[in-house]
Amino acid sequence: MAQKTKKSDYYKIDGEKVERLKKSCPKCGEGVFMAEHLNRFACGKCGYMEYKKNEKAEKEE
Repeated sequence: MAQKTKKSDYYKIDGEKVERLKKSCPKCGEGVFMAEHLNRFACGKCGYMEYKKNEKAEKEE
C-alpha cells in the first residue's frame, strides 16, 4: 500500500515565506500539484502531461 502524504509535505515554510515544492498544473491552476514520474510530470485531475528533457541524450550530442 502506498504511503499517504500530507499537504504540508508540498510546502516549505521559511519565516513568513511559503515555497511550493511540487510543480503546479498549468491548466488546473495553483491549487493542483502534478505527480513527478521518472520521465514526466502528470496531473491526476485533468490528465495534462509534460515530459522531462532526457539529460543523457543531450550529453551524447
